[in-house]
Amino acid sequence: MTTTTTPLLPIYLDYAATAPVDARVAEVMQRYLTVDQLFANPASRSHMLGWQAEQVVEQARRQVADTIGADPREIVWTSGATEANNLALIGYMRANRERGMHLVTSTIEHKAVVDTALALESEGFEITWLTPGQDGTVTTEQLRAAMRDDTALVSLMAVNNELGSINDIAALAAIAHEFGAVFHTDAAQAVGRIPLNVVAQEIDLMSLSGHKSYGPKGVGALYVKRHPDIRLEALIHGGGHERGMRSGTLPTHQIAGMGEAFALIHKEYAEDQAHIANLQQRFLAGLADLDGVVANTPLDRAVPNILNLAFEGIDGESLLMALRDVAVSTGSACNSASVDPSYVLLGVGVPRGLALSSLRFSFGRFTTQNDIDHALTLIRHAVSGLRTLPR
Repeated sequence: MTTTTTPLLPIYLDYAATAPVDARVAEVMQRYLTVDQLFANPASRSHMLGWQAEQVVEQARRQVADTIGADPREIVWTSGATEANNLALIGYMRANRERGMHLVTSTIEHKAVVDTALALESEGFEITWLTPGQDGTVTTEQLRAAMRDDTALVSLMAVNNELGSINDIAALAAIAHEFGAVFHTDAAQAVGRIPLNVVAQEIDLMSLSGHKSYGPKGVGALYVKRHPDIRLEALIHGGGHERGMRSGTLPTHQIAGMGEAFALIHKEYAEDQAHIANLQQRFLAGLADLDGVVANTPLDRAVPNILNLAFEGIDGESLLMALRDVAVSTGSACNSASVDPSYVLLGVGVPRGLALSSLRFSFGRFTTQNDIDHALTLIRHAVSGLRTLPR
């Protein structure tokens, strides 16, 4: 039988938005759904099926903890990184008003942090918004200058979701602790992309996502350091699950899936990194002779799986439409009156015109060299075609 190397379309280059569930993860999840499987409520302590389901949840808790160097008792299950960010920021600030009413974060955090900080501001908390440099990172000097006696919490992401830029979270955490503040990081894009160890990096709170790491959507976790000074006020009430920090029946199948996904990332970290670095180099090499391509991503200080590129003279939305056979994204927000460029790109000083010409390409475990080569052909054809159109 004749085989072909032509990839199925569309080619998926949007792993920073979500990753497909690894087949090995899906196989694990399927064990905890139907009547002939281990479907019981893990909070049901009156029968063996409930105990067994609880063991599955605890095994997954350990798998996630092992991936970030934590104690399993420090992992709190949530519905995703968005909820984890809300719990970290709102839960900590509300519970520690006497410590201080001041929060430090940055202007290019994920909306799950930005909007949560704005919500806290409406409650009377004070926010200092740091503006990262052109490389998308916050310096220790910037953070030190923003710290005050009443600073209770610092929240700075490990890896930016649009640029791929990497913050030195260990150094930033050290500054926060120097002033007696607690340090939180949104690590949704960082797991499996950079080394993470909450002890070595002195992280107090860390938000984690299942679906960014080849696990299922709808599940995440918040690492909460076991320390008397780190108290969170619950946002969801009803049953006192997760040591009183997050009530609700735990979804055994999703949690088992996230645990397996993190275990695989932990085990295959070097292999995944080498594969994705190779893809990035191949992609950049394929665009090297194309004029007017500007990297918004700081290539020397970013994860290899995210590339944010501007194509001078081309509207990003038009390029996105021309690339209907390649799944990529822009950071633009469409409304009835206009298209606004990404707040992240504007926030690091990218000119408005260039920001409107930008697309984010992101690769993953299942991206192939053939995917890259075919995508490059389509991109080059689309760019050339759009540049020949009358303006």
